[in-house]
Amino acid sequence: MAKDKAGKPKTDKPKAARRPHGGAAATGNKLSKSAYAETLAALEVELNNMARWLQASGKRLVVVLEGRDTAGKGGVISAITGTLSPRQVRAAALAKPTERERTQWYFQRYVPWLPAAGEMVLFDRSWYNRAGVERVMGFCSEDEAQAFLKQAPVFEQMLVDDGILLFKYWLTVDQAQQEERFAERLVDPLKRWKLSPIDLKAREHYADYGRARDAMLKATHTKQAPWVLVDFNDQRRGRLTLIRHLLDHLPDTAVPPAPLAFPPLDGPPRQESFKGPVKPLRPWPKP
Repeated sequence: MAKDKAGKPKTDKPKAARRPHGGAAATGNKLSKSAYAETLAALEVELNNMARWLQASGKRLVVVLEGRDTAGKGGVISAITGTLSPRQVRAAALAKPTERERTQWYFQRYVPWLPAAGEMVLFDRSWYNRAGVERVMGFCSEDEAQAFLKQAPVFEQMLVDDGILLFKYWLTVDQAQQEERFAERLVDPLKRWKLSPIDLKAREHYADYGRARDAMLKATHTKQAPWVLVDFNDQRRGRLTLIRHLLDHLPDTAVPPAPLAFPPLDGPPRQESFKGPVKPLRPWPKP
């Protein structure tokens, strides 16, 4: 079970994560790029310390990221993983289930993605798809949704009992911000891939998603696996707030880097040379 620094279980009610240390002013003005980059750089050092602690302790860490479309799940995953080893820290973003997977136990397709010792996995959406998009958009029956709400706390209790550190974050976003981000994705060729027909259909169900979220929180917010709500109307500030919360709720165990010998070269540095038929491409554009 994830605990606070005093070793106490989380509170019974979902709570909003507190603001990051320094850099950002009170909520209201969006965080500037420079303030964000400065604060994130300090957090990246702490994230690397955390990754080193995971390796040394053999702990397993799972972070579930849920929220409405455009909330910012992918962005915060990139912020967390940007300076960490992809062999140790990875994201899980599962596609829609195959015909075979639809006949399996619902949680079965997520189990292979769980971490081994020393690893961290961030779920960009997770088994909670059933409580959100599947329920709202009619991809599962109401009986299946109700069964999920009963089984999810049991499944998560099993994960925690086995020693997995489990954190669940819900990223909140107002509809005005969501509409602005949808419109940006529509016109930006680098973000167009993020926009699907299902996303556009979901615009008609903002209130329905809110009701589904509330039912999910009521059924699955437990002492062993509590939810934390993070305001992502300002995505930069939201990322920092979430990362700060995660780091603050892991043990403060410093593991110094292993010493590595770095002797000088035995001569002057050599240049690359190719004597065979294969040559490097010519630089483009030309210097």
